Amino acid sequence: MLYWLTFLSDGGDFFNLFRYITFRAGGAFITALVFGFLFGPSLIRVLRKRQGKGQPIRGDGPEGHFVKAGTPTMGGLLIVGALLTSTLLWARLDNPFVWMVLFVTLSFGIIGFADDYAKVRKQTTAGVPGKLRLLMGFVIAGVAGYWAAQYHPVELTNQLAFPIFKDFLLNLGFLFVPFSVIVIVGAANAVNLTDGLDGLAIMPVMIAAGTFGIIAYAVGRTDFTEYLDVHYVPDTGEILIFCAGLIGGGLGFLWYNAPPAAVFMGDTGSLALGGALGAIAVATKHEIVLAIVGGLFVVEALSVIIQVLYFKRTGKRVFLMAPIHHHYEKRGWAESQIVIRFWIISLILAMIGLATLKVR
Repeated sequence: MLYWLTFLSDGGDFFNLFRYITFRAGGAFITALVFGFLFGPSLIRVLRKRQGKGQPIRGDGPEGHFVKAGTPTMGGLLIVGALLTSTLLWARLDNPFVWMVLFVTLSFGIIGFADDYAKVRKQTTAGVPGKLRLLMGFVIAGVAGYWAAQYHPVELTNQLAFPIFKDFLLNLGFLFVPFSVIVIVGAANAVNLTDGLDGLAIMPVMIAAGTFGIIAYAVGRTDFTEYLDVHYVPDTGEILIFCAGLIGGGLGFLWYNAPPAAVFMGDTGSLALGGALGAIAVATKHEIVLAIVGGLFVVEALSVIIQVLYFKRTGKRVFLMAPIHHHYEKRGWAESQIVIRFWIISLILAMIGLATLKVR
């Protein structure tokens, strides 16, 4: 919205700053961060009052989790609210990719909110039926995949780009939309599975958002893409503003989610943020790089899949408990150890993901 102040500029005054994506990204970060600090305490009070007993705790979970009983959930409302406010304020609102990413974020956030509401209302860990949740996610992601394909340049439409190989593209044709669905829904549910310890999911999400903010800015500029030998995707640079807002909102939330958490993100936040990362990867043609940058989320999701399939086949378990962060809890690792070590892993993977921009 503030971008339109550039029309008041004569090219050398303060209003000219609003032309620059980097300046507006900084504004989005500060706006989202201040939003979190301003509205966090009041939101937590409202959630605590409305929810009473708070988020239900798994009966078969680690014993240390029972002390968290009564902690309110749906804290993702704070992140999504900060993200929406900062993006609408600082991004160009005529940019199709900004609206595509916002559409996915808000839609998955609504699914997550419905799931959290059902859990709190019924005081059970079973919320919206899994099949219904997946079906709604498929529809949303399908719309987003088709949306992105309409605004990709002709030479990249329905193509899958590979890191390292600068000239190799795989034409997915009509399979591009189903592939986008897998990326977006997979990312949403992987982040959702990771959100099991105080602060565990939000920091890797912010790290991934920062990484993809850089990628979006780079692939949206012809000078950068020529230097880096990556594919140019017009208009994706504005996604940096969304990512900056996500980081600011995430930090504001982490202030209250740091151990011991005053509020949980809930499915409201985890599904919204995971879906957002998937949508950004599809928009920037870096779907495979998401699997690298978000490798922690991939491992968390795979641990659940492996556990379920192996148990159904043999009646035995590969892990003491899935997702894998609970396995390490069962092995005696302190919650803070797991969280910080997983943060470190996420940062390493992000650096590897960024390196693919130049290694060609």
